[in-house]
Amino acid sequence: MGKLLKFLFSRMVIVGLLIFIQLSILIFTIWKLSESFLYLYVLFTAISIFAVIYILSTKDNPSYKLAWVIPVLLVPVFGGLFYLLFGSRRTTKKFRSRVSNIYKETSKYLIQDEDILNEIEKDDKSFANQVRYLNNYGESPIYKNTITKYLSPGEEFFEELKKELRKAKKYIFMEYFIIQEGVMWNSILEILEEKVKEGVEVRLIYDDMGCLQTLPYKYYEKLRAKGIKCLVFNPFVPFLSVIMNNRDHRKITVIDGHTAFTGGINLADEYINEIVRFGHWKDASIILKGDAVWNLTIMFLQAWQFTCGEKEDYEKYKPNINYEGIFDNDGYVQPYGDSPLDDETVGEYVYLNIINKAEDYIYINTPYLIVDNELVTALRLAAKNGVEVIIVTPHIEDKWYVHLVTRANYAQLIEAGVKIYEYTPGFIHSKTFVSDDKIGVVGTINMDYRSLYLHFENGVLLYKTKSVLEIKKDFLETLKACQEITLEDCNKIKWSNKFITAILRVFSPLM
Repeated sequence: MGKLLKFLFSRMVIVGLLIFIQLSILIFTIWKLSESFLYLYVLFTAISIFAVIYILSTKDNPSYKLAWVIPVLLVPVFGGLFYLLFGSRRTTKKFRSRVSNIYKETSKYLIQDEDILNEIEKDDKSFANQVRYLNNYGESPIYKNTITKYLSPGEEFFEELKKELRKAKKYIFMEYFIIQEGVMWNSILEILEEKVKEGVEVRLIYDDMGCLQTLPYKYYEKLRAKGIKCLVFNPFVPFLSVIMNNRDHRKITVIDGHTAFTGGINLADEYINEIVRFGHWKDASIILKGDAVWNLTIMFLQAWQFTCGEKEDYEKYKPNINYEGIFDNDGYVQPYGDSPLDDETVGEYVYLNIINKAEDYIYINTPYLIVDNELVTALRLAAKNGVEVIIVTPHIEDKWYVHLVTRANYAQLIEAGVKIYEYTPGFIHSKTFVSDDKIGVVGTINMDYRSLYLHFENGVLLYKTKSVLEIKKDFLETLKACQEITLEDCNKIKWSNKFITAILRVFSPLM
């Protein structure tokens, strides 16, 4: 009974109820007004028609357009207004302007070393073009003088993170989508408290939506009382607004400017299998030490600045400020960010570039496979060209409806020669690409619409580093615990599930 009452009075339920009430009032009001006044019915219908025209004229992904055009036309009285409230991916001008101005201010700190770019161009012009794209459109230079180590599963990341946090002398920056009290977070918090007492500057950003079910209301006050500077990204309020779509899905830790972690792992117990939710949780992260950490430091400080408005002295957080000696060198490392506010789908373009330019193989880990026509076409074409394309997805789902759509994409890929495997022990949350023994990506970006279009994300592009081969080795080991999916498996689905899946696929860009 106690658990039930706790759930019923949780912030998630209260917020959900308030939003439901607003939606109900809105629908009831429009319905009654349109019934009573014919001209209002005509007006609402006209709004829907103009909304459809606007949707079709935008540069949005065609799948996203279709997912909105259908409901708007099916229910013209409500559809247009609903799109105006929830459909537009454009947030308020004030929010966009604030973020854009900070990016412009900080661009002077992200200058590409042309000698490094020339080295890569002499070795592989095709990859150099991809590097140039990320530098020009993602303001993400590529670096040498950096070593990387691939960390999987989450337990390995957790031990490495604690070890490096204890070494902090000047500052610790942490930015995470989900934090939950438990073995993992409590252990980290204990270290952070110790570091605060030692005079280390500790800052933390967590996403309010991501932590809606996992942290108590106003948890940031508890952290601030401990001396930890804490901000909540895009605080979720029970009000119908498009800005609530833009979440901070990044997972970044920066220590003294020269050491950083990123990847798919949040700070909650399921990520280290301390608790079991969907079978064994398989995840991945990467540690960076050296010059390339600068990109992740800038990303964090940018997020901090446009969340609270405080000006930053970026120079004092550079990698070499708190590091004596010369950084080791291991290939080329390019951390990059992706913002939903710049009309540039950096995360998807990185994936497309790797797929389109692969010669021998592409191995992909992803928890979701809800992809648009561009990614499907690229994967199919790569396989048809003789490239070995293998994708690993979860066998035990975290969201049944998302998993249905993921599985619905299997058949068309398998028919073209793509091999699909499911991780039978449980849920694979890793977001990794590895190709041709020389290119790899570890990051936060899922192969779904929310990651690719709506969230703040980040990743690390790797070229000829030891970690590229570590990703490959881990992938091949993971395959041993996977089941290959065949066309026969795809055809065994019940007709009722096929019908539900067909509907879900249409609206998958909105999930």
